[in-house]
Amino acid sequence: MSRQSPQQNRKARMWVAVGVLLLILSSAFLLWAPQLPGIPGKGVGAVSVFSAVLSAMALGNSLVQFLNWWRGRGAPAPAPTSTDIGTAKDILAGLVTEQWRHETALRSLGDPEPMPLPWRSTGRRELVDRPEIIARGTVAFPGLEVHIADMARNFRALRCRRLVILGGPGTGKTTLAVQLLLELLDTRQPEEPVPVLLSASRWDDRVHPRLQDWLAESLAMDYPALRAEGLGPGIPEALVARGEVLPVIDGVDELHDSARADLLGALNRSMCETDQLIITCRTEQFAESVERLGDVLTAAAVIEPQPMAPAAAADYLEACLPPVIHPGWPRVLEALRTGAAPGLAGVVSTSLGLWLVRATYIAPRVDPAPLLELGRRTPAELHDHLCDRLIPALVDAVPPVDGPAQPFRPQHAWRPEEVGRWLTYLSHQLSRGTGEPRDMAWWHLARYTPSRPIRLWAGIAIGIVVGVVFTVLTGMPVPSAVIGLLSAAVVVIMSGSWFTEAPGHADFHLRGRLPQLLGVLRDGLLVGVLGALVGWLMGSSVGGVKGGIVGARDIGLLSGIGFVVVLSLIRWVENPTTVSSARSPRSTWRADRNLTVIRIISGLVVGLMAGAIGLRAQLNPSVAIGGGLLLGLLFGLVLGSHHAWLAYKLTVPRLATRGRLPLRAMDFLEDAHRLGLLRTEGPYYQFRHVELQQHLARGHPDGEDGEAGKTARRGSGDDAASGLR
Repeated sequence: MSRQSPQQNRKARMWVAVGVLLLILSSAFLLWAPQLPGIPGKGVGAVSVFSAVLSAMALGNSLVQFLNWWRGRGAPAPAPTSTDIGTAKDILAGLVTEQWRHETALRSLGDPEPMPLPWRSTGRRELVDRPEIIARGTVAFPGLEVHIADMARNFRALRCRRLVILGGPGTGKTTLAVQLLLELLDTRQPEEPVPVLLSASRWDDRVHPRLQDWLAESLAMDYPALRAEGLGPGIPEALVARGEVLPVIDGVDELHDSARADLLGALNRSMCETDQLIITCRTEQFAESVERLGDVLTAAAVIEPQPMAPAAAADYLEACLPPVIHPGWPRVLEALRTGAAPGLAGVVSTSLGLWLVRATYIAPRVDPAPLLELGRRTPAELHDHLCDRLIPALVDAVPPVDGPAQPFRPQHAWRPEEVGRWLTYLSHQLSRGTGEPRDMAWWHLARYTPSRPIRLWAGIAIGIVVGVVFTVLTGMPVPSAVIGLLSAAVVVIMSGSWFTEAPGHADFHLRGRLPQLLGVLRDGLLVGVLGALVGWLMGSSVGGVKGGIVGARDIGLLSGIGFVVVLSLIRWVENPTTVSSARSPRSTWRADRNLTVIRIISGLVVGLMAGAIGLRAQLNPSVAIGGGLLLGLLFGLVLGSHHAWLAYKLTVPRLATRGRLPLRAMDFLEDAHRLGLLRTEGPYYQFRHVELQQHLARGHPDGEDGEAGKTARRGSGDDAASGLR
């Protein structure tokens, strides 16, 4: 059964409120304004026509939404074909491969060689199911050092192909999951599912009790190409229902104690015999969840890393050094091999520690003496020192590119202290306990500061501009002030949902969409009839039958055509993007910006039509054309269901004036990704490893939102997570 979402219902009610308000104001102005001194009749007529048309379109929009819901509430959705499913799997596999190959190159996972971290099946029998259920014959993953191709082969040999990757902080659980995901993609057969990596923190089992429901919603959000018209309806849901997706759920340890156990229980309830799965979690948190649940993850093999030996870590660091090295490095490597630097040995026993040493001392080619000095202390002291040095080291070591864009070089120059301050602010916001503790979306920036002052100031600014422009064009301050106040009210009312809307995408694909176009014309005819009724009632009240006919003709035509050109066009183009779009945060930002431009152009078209009617009414050409374009521009801005880019543009200047973020926030986030401080997962940014995020959040100074920070959720997240070199 087709249902409207709560947000769609709210929007429909807002359109009704705006339409009724405009209709009341236009009628009152038509009846009472001629009695006021100094207001020409032509001006009254033009203002009334504009208001009546807008009210008819607003009310007609709500009526069309209701009728569409009524017609579709019992209509069954057509099922996708096998060809649709195969095409969708290929599209999804290509998008996932492109996404994580880029991340792997950015993180230098194979430069000069993969980190020599050994993995084996866990020895803790209480964490794993019975061996005969996991695999036929010998339990997989018996060896210490397993090549990624061997690991993929062992994974496929599992009876149900389910794997739990455990380990302590910074041991490379996510790195292994990404490498395994890419190997499974590279060697995937057509009948095998497509592995997709998702953050566990995004799953609320109270909202989605079944894994399949959450997985389908995540696919639709992260890979909107799957919802393209050419693939047919319900592709994300069909892929999940048919077992064509292998979820790789990262960071289960980031959930609270009860939430982790609930998630494991939901996994066991959701999966049938053929469902495949990979999850990553810290060992102790997984053990606590198994004990709380009273059960293990059914039929899943469980592997853990072994600590990297100091000699192996020293060999790896030596292989990463340039041909001409600093004189201090032989002493550091010798102390590591002989056990003279226990703190350093503790840090580099994990892949996170190795990456931190590479990023802060090898890449910038600086004196490694502090590694020797602090390496004789505790690992915690050295780890904090490396985190403190990480941002300045990466910013200084990777200068901005001077010329064509390069994938692993920033595009702009930022000062290290600024980068540290801005990332500290973002880490603090992520730790405040609202939303996902890892996912950072550009459209979420609009939620980091109260929207009401922004909406009020935007409404006031637009109202002043509209009022001043109409005063200049018409020389009538009172009607111009009314129009300005009306414009301000519309902006304040309609922008209420902008700051919580997700980004949209425009799709002008024509093939197979003729029924939609016919529906657009039908709806336009309906709105035109409604506009003609409004015009007849308003025109006949002041001009008799002749005035009613003229009003019905002008307002009916303008309402119907305006609805088709603007509202229906926007609904038609507001569709999921094609395969070439929405692969990254920047692409979603651009897509929503383009959608805003389309709405503005559509509004200007209607404005020109309104100007043409004004010219027929013998208004001053500058008043007719200028006023029509201005009101059309305003109308185009408030249309549609996706205003994330507008909300971003309104919010970022406020954050920038307070030093929270730069004015070019998207450029900064993109450069932080190129620097290796952030990673991307679909349309989201995440900190490269959660330990840096937590380190920065602990150092956030108390400010206007300091109290919220004191009650922040301090997640137990993973990992070199997410980005080990």
